[in-house]
Amino acid sequence: MKKSNYFYVYVLQSTIDNQFYVGYSINIQKRVDEHNRGRVKATKYRKTLNLVYWEGCLNQKDAIKREKYLKTAWGKRYIKNRITNYLTG
Repeated sequence: MKKSNYFYVYVLQSTIDNQFYVGYSINIQKRVDEHNRGRVKATKYRKTLNLVYWEGCLNQKDAIKREKYLKTAWGKRYIKNRITNYLTG
């Protein structure tokens, strides 16, 4: 099986408190599953989590930089504007 060449930055939304969680991974499906199985300390008590946004990066440094940005006030605002239809849908 070929290894992915992408690093994914993702945003999850908790069904418990509607808050967002931002992370990055090379295997987004596996990582979302880990969140929902309670295997990630930061989201263990906030499941179920829905994938509401993701971006692909070609290298890890860019993904980490983007993840850090999306965790800032400006980044949170960007996400809310980017998924407006989903949030009001």
